[in-house]
Amino acid sequence: VSSPPGVPLPRLGFIVILPGELQKSELSVLIPDDRAFSNFKEECGSEEGWSLTYNKTGMTVWTQTIGGDEEKSLHKIKCRMACKDVPAETMYDVLHDVEYRRKWDANVIETFDIGKLTVNADVGYYSWKCPKPLRNRDVITLRSWLPMGSDYIIMNYSVKHAKYPPKKDMVRAVSIQTGYLIQSHGPNHCTLTYLAHVDPKGSLPKWVVNKSSQFLAPKAMKKISKACLKYGEWKQRHNPGFKPWLYPEQTTLPTIPVSELSIQHADSLENIDESTLSEMQTREERDSD
Repeated sequence: VSSPPGVPLPRLGFIVILPGELQKSELSVLIPDDRAFSNFKEECGSEEGWSLTYNKTGMTVWTQTIGGDEEKSLHKIKCRMACKDVPAETMYDVLHDVEYRRKWDANVIETFDIGKLTVNADVGYYSWKCPKPLRNRDVITLRSWLPMGSDYIIMNYSVKHAKYPPKKDMVRAVSIQTGYLIQSHGPNHCTLTYLAHVDPKGSLPKWVVNKSSQFLAPKAMKKISKACLKYGEWKQRHNPGFKPWLYPEQTTLPTIPVSELSIQHADSLENIDESTLSEMQTREERDSD
């Protein structure tokens, strides 16, 4: 979060480790520090080890195979989109504003903040609709954010909280590493990069997950960009001065001790059979975009 003018942002402590690395370890939950943000930004800008799968009309998509097995591993995905007529500051606000998300995100079922950890880290819940025959998904994440010059970063990874166990009618997904890099290119132009390594769980074949993410992620990014164009007008009518992600003294969230959280490992969650989703259904979803 950015502090009010003249107040320096405190450096985040803890050891230097990326959220993606946390998922693989047995370490306790840690809050990303400055080095983690810098490493995330570097990965967003790097093309080494990434395969270009789409490059058209201001949208570029790359994938990266994790573990070396193309069929059995979940890919990382990276999408970059040029956003004309959208200031970086507006994009940052839209990605943070939970109230506005309920308006523009047609897939959202429920979303809310659970509590804060520091001035620029919190824990939140998000659930979303999935197309049949899939069950709806939900996730609990530790989210952290940081302005870096004229750029902004928001990133998260999955955690467990005893008061929010998996629901019987949902599949608990796992964010291994997910985040946004917003880069300013003048007063009314920015670039949004989305980098994600997510396990939607269930028992979908990995190829279905990998294939669908390559068109679902860009589709979602375009919706975010469109939502930005209407945010100023909406915010003027909905508590315009309230932006706790910019002014942490405004937050009313309770403080959560990090000790109440633990890492959400994907392999600890139940696999639910959803294997009836065929390649044809996936193709139909893509063609309807």
